[in-house]
Amino acid sequence: MDQAIPSIAELRGLWRRSMIAWPDGTRDTTTNVRWLQGLRSYIDLRQPMPVPDFPGVRSLADLSIDDCAWLAKQQGFAGHLGFDGGCFEWQRSIDFQPRTLHADAGSLHWDGEVLVERGRDVAYIEHWHRDQGASLQPVCAALALREIQSKTQGVLLRVGAVFMFARDRVVVPAVRQTLGACVAEAPTLEHAQQLIDCEISFGTVSPGAFAVTASSLPYRIGDVLDQRLTRESLTTMDRAKHGGTIRRQWEIVDREGELSALDAQAGL
Repeated sequence: MDQAIPSIAELRGLWRRSMIAWPDGTRDTTTNVRWLQGLRSYIDLRQPMPVPDFPGVRSLADLSIDDCAWLAKQQGFAGHLGFDGGCFEWQRSIDFQPRTLHADAGSLHWDGEVLVERGRDVAYIEHWHRDQGASLQPVCAALALREIQSKTQGVLLRVGAVFMFARDRVVVPAVRQTLGACVAEAPTLEHAQQLIDCEISFGTVSPGAFAVTASSLPYRIGDVLDQRLTRESLTTMDRAKHGGTIRRQWEIVDREGELSALDAQAGL
C-alpha cells in the first residue's frame, strides 16, 4: 500500500469523489462531487443526485420556495489550498453553505490510485479519483475577483479543457446553521431566493466559449460565461433577477498561471 503524501502540484486537475464515511457508519456514495484544483486555487461543487429538472426556471425570480429548499441541500466552495507539512487546508473565500467554526482540513495519501482524505477537525474519510477525461494540459490559470458594484468575491479557474466559476451571494446566511434551515426561516420568498443566489458553476472550454454544463443555479446551465479580460479587470455574462442578461464588472485582486488562458477567445 502506497502511503505517499501528494504535493499540491500533483493535485492539479479534476477530481471526483466516490465515497465519504463518518464514524457512526453512515456514508454517501451518490452525491455528484467535482473538485477542480489549480496551482493554488480550487473550486468544489457537490450536488445530491438526481438533480431536478426545474422546468420553467430561467432566472432567480422563477425559483419557488420548494426549489430553494432543494437547492439549499447543495454544497460548494472556492479559495486556496494550503499545506503545512502534515495537513492540507481548503481555505474558503466563498462557501455555498453558511460558515462553520471548523476549518476544512485533513490529511491526504495515496492508496493505490485512490486519493484518501481524512478529516482533521471533523472525523470523516473521503475517497477521490482523478477524472481521466479532463486533460491537465496545456493551461492552468485562476483569478480571484471582487465585483465592483456589490463587493462580493468571485473565482475563475481553468485547468486544461474544463473550468469552474464561483460568485458569492450578497445576503450573508446565519453562521452555524445549514442553508436549508436559513431558507426555511426566510420571511419571504425573495429572501429565500437571495440566500440561494451563490453561483458555483462547472463547464467545458472550446474555442471561443466557456460553456456551463452544471451549476448550483439551474438556470445557468447552457449559458456561456462570455468573459472579457483586461490586465486589471474582468466582465462576465450573468442572468438578471427577472430574466434577460446582464454583465458583471470585476476587479482582479489575485492571479495565478497564464491569464491569457482565461480569455473567452482562448483556444484549447
